[in-house]
Amino acid sequence: MPYAIEFEHISKSYTFEEVVLSDINLNIEDGQFVVLLGSSGCGKTTLLKMVNKLLAFDTGYLRIHGKKLSDWNIEELRRSIGYAIQQVGLFPHLRVWENISYVPKLQGVGKEERKRRALELVDLVGLKAEHLDRYPRQLSGGQRQRVGVARALAAEPSIILMDEPFGAVDEQTRSQLQDQLKRIHRQFHQTILFVTHDIHEAFRLADRIVLIHEGRIIQEGTPEELVFHPKEEAVRTFLGKRGLSALLDQRVMDGLYERLQTGALDVDQLVSQLKG
Repeated sequence: MPYAIEFEHISKSYTFEEVVLSDINLNIEDGQFVVLLGSSGCGKTTLLKMVNKLLAFDTGYLRIHGKKLSDWNIEELRRSIGYAIQQVGLFPHLRVWENISYVPKLQGVGKEERKRRALELVDLVGLKAEHLDRYPRQLSGGQRQRVGVARALAAEPSIILMDEPFGAVDEQTRSQLQDQLKRIHRQFHQTILFVTHDIHEAFRLADRIVLIHEGRIIQEGTPEELVFHPKEEAVRTFLGKRGLSALLDQRVMDGLYERLQTGALDVDQLVSQLKG
């Protein structure tokens, strides 16, 4: 069975001296949640945008579900891939339900079916039915981000691209959105390629992390592998104490949550432990 996304010897330069990506080889399995992690300017967003042909590469091959990118019709490709970005990009003259169902409309889905799907999706991302008839200007920043996620899901894509989608909201809202995205991924198992420079966010969300530095992949694997088995000094330098902190924070929280879910720990016990 072909991979969902395959990057084979992908390189990209803007000038002879400005190499953005250098010989990228990466296979992403169907249903994986993969985070491209790295500092600003390392090339992670450039790599993401190549998947839906927003940017071209100079050399190499890129395949989507086993089919070369060059063989895809660009409109068909983009309508089959969900895309969510930090600035959201909602149409200001369209109501929430119309924004969410924009791609299904292009695909010929009827109005009543699009409204029904939009209603399901606003509930999925933590909004209410009353938001459906509002315009983007009537929403908070966090609500607009939720609409952006709902729109990325609307056409039931097998692949979703997310470019720092929660970077412009406050910490509490960001945490809520991360939780909802994890829940959505567990429920629907889409392939998600997610860009962030935030180590805590990456460790919280990813099945697999791809760490990019100066246009090349310096390591990929689980958070534990990156923290405890760095392959080169650049990995150790980027993660530093933040990597261990993010790893411990996430594992501790996951462990507490699992124990609460299974009944091995009740709320009173948890409060007692926290006080102790």
